[in-house]
Amino acid sequence: MNLSAIYHISADNFCYPLDENKLVIKLQTAYDIDKAELVWGDPFNFGLFGGDVSWDGTHINMTNVFTLQNHKIWQSIVEPRYKRCRYYFILHSGEETFYMFEDGFKTFEEFSNYKGRRQDYFFPWMNSIDIIKPAEWVNNTIWYQIFPDRFCNSGTDRGRKYHNWSSPDKKASNAYAYGGDLKGVTSKLDYLKELGINGLYFTPINESTSNHKYNTKDYTRIDSSFGNDKDIKNLVKEAHSRGIKVMLDGVFNHSGEEFAPWQDVLKNGKNSRYFDWFMINKYPFSKIGGRSKKGEYYSFAFVDGMPKLNTNNPEVVEYFINVCTRWVKDYDIDAIRLDVSDELSHNFNKQLRKALFAVKPDFFICGETWHNSIAWLRGDEFDSIMNYSLQETIDGFWHNNITAKEFAYRVNYCYNQYPIQTNNVMFNLLDSHDTMRLMTRCGNDEDIFYQELTALFTLSGSVCIYYGTEIGLEGGYDPDCRRPMPWKEIESGRYDSRISTMKQLIAMRKTNEVLRCGDVRFIDSGNDKILMFEKYNDVKTVRVILNCSNSEIAVRNDNIIFSRKLHNGLLAAKGILVTEV
Repeated sequence: MNLSAIYHISADNFCYPLDENKLVIKLQTAYDIDKAELVWGDPFNFGLFGGDVSWDGTHINMTNVFTLQNHKIWQSIVEPRYKRCRYYFILHSGEETFYMFEDGFKTFEEFSNYKGRRQDYFFPWMNSIDIIKPAEWVNNTIWYQIFPDRFCNSGTDRGRKYHNWSSPDKKASNAYAYGGDLKGVTSKLDYLKELGINGLYFTPINESTSNHKYNTKDYTRIDSSFGNDKDIKNLVKEAHSRGIKVMLDGVFNHSGEEFAPWQDVLKNGKNSRYFDWFMINKYPFSKIGGRSKKGEYYSFAFVDGMPKLNTNNPEVVEYFINVCTRWVKDYDIDAIRLDVSDELSHNFNKQLRKALFAVKPDFFICGETWHNSIAWLRGDEFDSIMNYSLQETIDGFWHNNITAKEFAYRVNYCYNQYPIQTNNVMFNLLDSHDTMRLMTRCGNDEDIFYQELTALFTLSGSVCIYYGTEIGLEGGYDPDCRRPMPWKEIESGRYDSRISTMKQLIAMRKTNEVLRCGDVRFIDSGNDKILMFEKYNDVKTVRVILNCSNSEIAVRNDNIIFSRKLHNGLLAAKGILVTEV
């Protein structure tokens, strides 16, 4: 038995309350384990600790097993009557059996002859306040990401000249501002509602010198190119009247060069009251560029004009808490996405959460991290992250030649990094303002485009589509992925078929809870380029089949002929079948 591959802790994604009554317990092993048993019960079933007693519990087989590339994850869900749990594991591999405790392994003989209190695993108490409880509305949300400058120009005179709204085949550049604004977004809310959207995620809208606005000049003002406080308040009000939530982007890891406190530092140096608002290592600064890379001060990605804010400083924490609580109180927003969130101090994140949830208890906080984020997802910082791990898994199958079996391994890995309730609100996406657009990444192949979207729409979490994805808008790497939304062509009917297909995908997901938060079970099709899996819960099972090969196969015994061009199904012509079993 490969004991070195076996892992468990009584915390995080390995042991946690699913709700007030249920406790999830997971165990990681190598493939050589044939059977895993969980022995669990109340810690005080046989008396107090330290007494002359021996403890044992209820024996159950851990039958829910997820396969990863090199490991198995075994899962059981138990219901401790008194909210506390003591447990250990019994592991079987061929003729070998080991008993697993917090301090190591024992053979059957060692276990039988052991004297005194064993070091079993404990989950001491399922305190209700510590249970991860994301807002219920998030799992049912179809987000729509908007890059304001490129979405819709309302025609409002803002005292400046904008670049002509270009056609969808023209590449975009950071050199031009196109005049998209908040009133323009408001004018398209009925279009979004009809599409099935019930969540808007905006990239930054605060005053800034760029069109992307990630170099904030003033966190208290809406950028005048987008509108003003009245415009954002009206937009949120109108969105809410249509059942649409609103999420703003918070850029608190760094500011822009024009941010008043940074300008004060540049002017007054160590005499500035804001000197400690930033992470400065050496002063005075050199007069040539590259100051951040030389270590004079920290910045975002070595960009001198984006100095890093010191979120260890109580004044900085208080400042941004005031900024965010004002957004919630004055604008009535429902969520915040935190830019470069993994570089913010944990203390800042925790204080920010307390403040925001005190104002709106069903608020939602999404962090931008590109890696395992369990340290931020323990219920006292973020509710979710942008799920780039899932995006890379889906991309990998269609663009990096990973097999169907490897796809299953990676999806299982994604969904075993975090608690179930966190998985159900993960911010799942395939493209954004930071990535090449999906249609371009798919080489303009509609079959691949819709196959990837179907994978996204049938896996657990909260789905986000980037503006224009519903029409297959093209675009290369940043900044070309930020082309203007082609309203003229949309209104002419050019994209009616694609919009109709997106409506079907959205409706399918919104009306099938099992797709949004059910368990996933992969089926081996025998073909590396055919994905088959089932989403299931206690009442329903939905089968998803994606044929990305050129072969024709019979699907099990359902008398369904399945090929690159199907004869039935939601998107039959795209090699896609989604059907209730």
